[in-house]
Amino acid sequence: MHHDPVTKDTAHTVRRAMSKVPEVTIYFWVIKILATTVGETAADYLNDTLGFGLTNTTYVAVGLLIVSLVAQFAIRRYVPVLYWWLVVLISVTGTLITDNLTDNAGVPLAVTTAIFSVTLIVVFSAWYGVEKTLSIHSIRTPRREAFYWLAILVTFALGTAAGDLIVEKLALGYGWSLVLFAGLIAAITVGHYRFRLNAVLAFWAAYVITRPLGASIGDLLTQPADDGGLGVGKTAVNIMFFAVIIVLVGYLTVTKVDRLEQRAVAAGLGA
Repeated sequence: MHHDPVTKDTAHTVRRAMSKVPEVTIYFWVIKILATTVGETAADYLNDTLGFGLTNTTYVAVGLLIVSLVAQFAIRRYVPVLYWWLVVLISVTGTLITDNLTDNAGVPLAVTTAIFSVTLIVVFSAWYGVEKTLSIHSIRTPRREAFYWLAILVTFALGTAAGDLIVEKLALGYGWSLVLFAGLIAAITVGHYRFRLNAVLAFWAAYVITRPLGASIGDLLTQPADDGGLGVGKTAVNIMFFAVIIVLVGYLTVTKVDRLEQRAVAAGLGA
């Protein structure tokens, strides 16, 4: 989903300040869904299979996230490897935030869904109030990037809570849950391209829903056949999805097809 057309002004701007995030292409959504699935299965793998427990898994994830964020803010442009590593870590962390509230604190999913919905509205309101834009094409300053990553963290926590709530209430099973969330994303896409649904709203709505979509894919693959899954081991799923992510991120690193700066030049707006 694209947000705003490239103009000569934006082409000039991206030359002055390198973007810290990728262009939204099909590669973006594929890697995002794969990273979300890995985030779900990796959190479960550390928690259950390796016996870390929920609390220790949370400490590890948050520690890695802080170190990676420091590295991300230290660089001046979008680096695919670091960016997508951060997305995977935030996927894990967002999942763990909701799991801690639900499992350790006993907060109902309906309450966490409401809390994270309000939190996301507050983040977007503050972001727009300060920066006068929510476009991902504008992430070129530390303050805008801070809002961007905070919003992403909240979307993962919200997607986890809302997705689990929907699956729990509707009792659809893993396969039909996947169909439901994929259908919602398809509806948002059609709404954006066919009926002019606001680009920023469409992007962030789809971003939230990719979280339960990725979780449904992970659960369908890893859960036992008796529970409606395919029984593929979590280790195998993590390795397989990580391998695909590495290949795609390597492709983006070499080709630079998801660089906003590259897009401006390709549009013939000056080098």
